[in-house]
Amino acid sequence: MSGPLSHIRVLDLSRIMAGPWAGQILADLGADVIKVERAGAGDDTRRWGPPYLADAEGRETAESGYYLSVNRGKRSVELDLASPQGQAVVKALAAESDVLLENFKVGALARYGLGPKDLRAVNPRLVYCSITGFGADGPRAKDAAYDFMIQGMGGLMSVTGGPDGEAGGGPQKVGVPIVDIMTGMYATIGVLAALARRSETGEGDVIDLAMLDVSAAMLANQAMNYLVSGKVPVRRGNRHPNIQPQDVLPVKDGHIVLAVGNDEQFVRFAEVIGRPELSSDERYRTNRARVENLDLLMPQIEAALATKGVDEWVAAMSAVGVPCGPINTVDRVFEDSQIRHREMVRDLPHPLSGTLRQVVSPLRFENAPLGFDRHAPLLGEHTAEVLAALGLEADAGEGR
Repeated sequence: MSGPLSHIRVLDLSRIMAGPWAGQILADLGADVIKVERAGAGDDTRRWGPPYLADAEGRETAESGYYLSVNRGKRSVELDLASPQGQAVVKALAAESDVLLENFKVGALARYGLGPKDLRAVNPRLVYCSITGFGADGPRAKDAAYDFMIQGMGGLMSVTGGPDGEAGGGPQKVGVPIVDIMTGMYATIGVLAALARRSETGEGDVIDLAMLDVSAAMLANQAMNYLVSGKVPVRRGNRHPNIQPQDVLPVKDGHIVLAVGNDEQFVRFAEVIGRPELSSDERYRTNRARVENLDLLMPQIEAALATKGVDEWVAAMSAVGVPCGPINTVDRVFEDSQIRHREMVRDLPHPLSGTLRQVVSPLRFENAPLGFDRHAPLLGEHTAEVLAALGLEADAGEGR
């Protein structure tokens, strides 16, 4: 394996999305990530389909698209954590690992003798990252959680979607499991910070990460808008609450995303759409004025934009440095010339299908280039290999 973390081993006891997303990032960065899965069943996401990967003959396999999206680069080991044998294997792996990721319910692993105190007694250098819905303490600590539920509880859905009373209005979730993804990102950041501190102190750490906390942190400017003003943010559709004009706007043959970010850009924007006088009008000259007078400004912008199509406007705006783009469907994203140039989709080897097109890491390192040579593992694909390295038989962790 290549990459800046090629000296790091990660023991990944997590499943679903948040923990596995962190594990995949660490694997992309070169870490040896050992994914421990429930014997005979594996990660829940293996069954979250359709769609499922087709093999070289076109037959459907048991590898779901969901599972494949979040487990690239890992090795899979089947274990029964409820058995003394499985617990012994985990302890042996933890003794040789730098990082442990888990997202069991609070206290579940401690009952198996695999909690942070147990495993850090085996390996004081271990960074133990625990991901839960609500954290290790508090009135809801023992409750289960999923991304969709937390998007609602954490305020994200209150500011996502069209305004109440408008056609299509009401709360909406984000189209990808964004809280899971961001929790995985925070987990990765926490792990890397703990590893950096360990290089100075020689001591590992325990990270307690809650999805609800992450969702609250993600409110960003919306949170501060409320804390500064006392006004509760509302759903505005695609309209930005603080910067204008920023919206999805209709044009002659579809829609564009317009993201004017400052007063200088607005001057250039007004010129491009043939309304230069707008930028000198006191009602629209500054961003504050545009936000306050948006209901007057937007009909004028929409009328001007209706005269040309998506490609014409995108080209014209880009030529003068005004951020503007089309609304691509997923297939068009991967046909975009910039995405293709950056090789964000690559053909990776896979034992069932031969090759598998997959979105890869966006990180680029000059001195430690990333490699993407290891597919998302089949269930238990590396059990014998990993256990043999510990001096154990292939069925040592199955509790038989």
